[in-house]
Amino acid sequence: MDFKYDIIVVGAGHAGCEAAAAAANLGSKTLLITMDMNTIGQMSCNPAVGGIAKGQIVREIDALGGQMAQVTDRSAIQFRMLNRSKGPAMWSPRSQSDRKQFIKEWINTLSTTNNLYIWQDVVTELLVKNQQIYGVKTQLGIEMQAKAVILTNGTFLNGLLHFGRAQIQGGRISEQASYGITEQLVKLGFTTDRMKTGTPARIDKRSIDFTALIEQPGDDDWHQFSYLNTVHRQLKQMSCWITYTNPYTHEELRKGLPESPLYNGQIKSIGPRYCPSIETKIVTFADKDAHQLFLEPEGVDSNEYYVNGFSSSLPWQVQLAALKTVQGLENVVMYRPGYAIEYNFFDPTQLQHTLETKRIKNLFFAGQINGTTGYEEAAGQGIIAGINAHRNINNEQPFTLARNESYIGVLIDDLVNKGVDEPYRMFTSRAEYRILLRQDNADERLTEKAYQIGLAKADRHNLFLAKQEKVNQLQQFLENTKVRTEDINPWLEANDISPLQHGCKLHDLVMRPQITIESLAEVTPTLRCLLDTLGDNQNEIIESAEINIKYAGYIDREQVAVNKMQRLEQIYLSDNFDYQNIQSLSTEARQKLTRIKPKTIGEASRIPGVSPNDISVLLVLMGR
Repeated sequence: MDFKYDIIVVGAGHAGCEAAAAAANLGSKTLLITMDMNTIGQMSCNPAVGGIAKGQIVREIDALGGQMAQVTDRSAIQFRMLNRSKGPAMWSPRSQSDRKQFIKEWINTLSTTNNLYIWQDVVTELLVKNQQIYGVKTQLGIEMQAKAVILTNGTFLNGLLHFGRAQIQGGRISEQASYGITEQLVKLGFTTDRMKTGTPARIDKRSIDFTALIEQPGDDDWHQFSYLNTVHRQLKQMSCWITYTNPYTHEELRKGLPESPLYNGQIKSIGPRYCPSIETKIVTFADKDAHQLFLEPEGVDSNEYYVNGFSSSLPWQVQLAALKTVQGLENVVMYRPGYAIEYNFFDPTQLQHTLETKRIKNLFFAGQINGTTGYEEAAGQGIIAGINAHRNINNEQPFTLARNESYIGVLIDDLVNKGVDEPYRMFTSRAEYRILLRQDNADERLTEKAYQIGLAKADRHNLFLAKQEKVNQLQQFLENTKVRTEDINPWLEANDISPLQHGCKLHDLVMRPQITIESLAEVTPTLRCLLDTLGDNQNEIIESAEINIKYAGYIDREQVAVNKMQRLEQIYLSDNFDYQNIQSLSTEARQKLTRIKPKTIGEASRIPGVSPNDISVLLVLMGR
């Protein structure tokens, strides 16, 4: 071992795993450094992947040739498609995973990836010369050389755990924190701050009264995360369970507030507004008598349950007393209490859209080090960092995704242009083009791009092309096939659907909200015959075609808006543009533009504090 690599990835969480896999699969000799090889891909908080907007990110990672979707499907113990009562732009896949199996699948994935090596150690120093990274130094005193380094340190940078007034140094429970890197980066000119996140107690299944709870089973249908037809759920499927806090619970929690690190001044850093602790809930929503809790299994062979909705840093005695007031948990036994963790992050406006830092060449940041929260947001950044680290050292063009192309593009654009003032979590509302960014069409948006750069392999690309061909074939059949009133009206009337006054194309019937392609096939033999020839991914093809037809007007309207915005994305700004001397710009715009240095007028328009008038000034100047 000469410890010379193309790319070194520091940290084997969700960002690090995707970054390392992407870089290695593209052909770079890659080293993944982790503190503990037994916790690769660890689900530090809840044992689930996906959810609102997050599920779309996972499907995008898969469409790009990443690994998270496959790992999730193989370790899934429950799958649900959220928001099915709303339009398809809001549908979001979510999966409970067997925590141990998830780690096992990631370890197996990385261990069988060509060009990828793993080293267990702690990085304490970055090797930098002339504003360019050339390696890292570890706790064991080893200097490792690399052409690019990706930092995916999660919550480990100067991590501090809070259990009531008790404080323990660490990046995660029972795992040491990482020291030295933050201080070095600050000396190199980077801006850092502290964030806080938390996790709930884990409880013993044998102490739960399930007869007092509401069962929440998973979906029993064909949906999954990966587009690959070789990946499927293989574990026993399990239910989650719902219960609620009550006034007695809240009273027990209020007794402990003086001991809460969040309210006694012990924690001063920024916490997640969209995933508040239970003590924050009872203070912020003091008028509410109950908060919903989800009891989620940690695995098929585990008695451990995760109490979703009960994140807390209160003393363990307060947490236990409060849990015992909850219906179904009167005799609860804890494996361990919840806790809060504070850690360092770096202002993401210090990054390019490739996630390379602006100050140090070939140094990349991905994941919670950029102020995000969530496995999926981290993994999405990881795959982009891995791709661009490889392309940088091979003198290839940057690979970036626009806001109209992916939620990953929205995420990175928000980070780079807006920065963060709280842990960033993805929502569908953050995407202005969410009708185009659905979970069903991530492969349509991204697989061709990934194939062109070599990350999506031929098998995935061929599967995608075959699917697209069949979707087009089905849509053309519906557009070209007529139906007569005497053939269809009896079925329409039997289903309380307005009959036709004259014949029409099948396409027009599918546009009706009450009619699906599958239901129409019941009375259209030629359509039934076509559907039966679509193969193993028949359901996916039908869903894609149906969404394209039913929402064509909305899709077309959104594409028009995209085309208008893309004009601004084609007007480039120089890094050396002197905004300070443009007096017609507002003072805030001059300051923000100078600090962030947007690449295009489009990027400049999304920076908070840069007004439409400022953009007009820039357009006039660019015209000159």
